[in-house]
Amino acid sequence: MRWKRLLKRAGLGTLVVVLGLGAWLGYLQFSGNFHEVLPGKFYRSAQLSPEALAGYIDRYGIATVINLRGENPQDQWYRDEMKAVQDRGAVYLNFRMSAKRELTMEESFRLVALMRDAKGPILVHCQGGADRTGFASVLYLQQIAGVDEETAELQLTPLFGHLNLPFLGAYAMDETWEAFEKAIGLDS
Repeated sequence: MRWKRLLKRAGLGTLVVVLGLGAWLGYLQFSGNFHEVLPGKFYRSAQLSPEALAGYIDRYGIATVINLRGENPQDQWYRDEMKAVQDRGAVYLNFRMSAKRELTMEESFRLVALMRDAKGPILVHCQGGADRTGFASVLYLQQIAGVDEETAELQLTPLFGHLNLPFLGAYAMDETWEAFEKAIGLDS
């Protein structure tokens, strides 16, 4: 009888955690997953509507938007986004990467250079604002802003919608960060 009660409580506890996580992830997607990473300097988000993007550019004085989905001139979302950015006098940059494929060290260093050389404040985004954007945010904080490794790594966690589980495709972002850490001599 005790085992039944224990199993029932464990099942209910698991259900509460799963529902809570699902609600959080749903909220992040609904809200555009917009966050101030380094106030006045660096922001992150999911793919925003042109109106929402224009609003954030105006509100935060964003000078550069970096699209981690790469150039997609055949797609309406891309043309609308580019127009919204350019209409506000901001710069629109593209960097193609996939959340499901590890970046090479050369690609990672190119992304660091792109962010370092961009006029700030910067908004970086991908489709969901969790995986690619999380990796870019870790790189920015650690390599450009000089934030400690542990604090920077929080950008690549469920707090921002990234589920760092080895059986999920987006785990490639975690593996890329681990390889980058080793390449630059950080202890993990």
